[in-house]
Amino acid sequence: MVFVADWGSVFDAPVEKVWKYVQSDIDHGPSHKGRRNFERKSVNENTVMLGWEQEVDGKWIKMSNRLTFHPPIGFFVEPLEGPMAGSKFFNYYVPKGNKTEVVVVGDWNSKTIPPAQLEKAVWANLEKVYNEDVAGLKEFSRKS
Repeated sequence: MVFVADWGSVFDAPVEKVWKYVQSDIDHGPSHKGRRNFERKSVNENTVMLGWEQEVDGKWIKMSNRLTFHPPIGFFVEPLEGPMAGSKFFNYYVPKGNKTEVVVVGDWNSKTIPPAQLEKAVWANLEKVYNEDVAGLKEFSRKS
């Protein structure tokens, strides 16, 4: 297990726009590259199950996460299938006027990634997802 706290990333949009983007199946889900067969199922008013296949090192791997939304503060993520299954982390948003600071804090586990490589893999994934969200949010803001 590795504990990671990622502070200081910023989206160039107010928190209200970030929330609309994060909760949009049409805009948010497809912004993350290398995925196919994406599914989203509501569990209750604040919780969804996400499932997809992710290309990892040329192989398609089944992934699933349970997300519990706590607007306008953030959302809790529990990977249930995939390399990070068993991890738990929270993404939260800090309003900064027309910008939104993004903070990610949690514990990551993996049965497939060696412990010595896990922290590096977590940071690489956080950077990838953040960059995809920056581009997706920019496109979402342009359209809305």
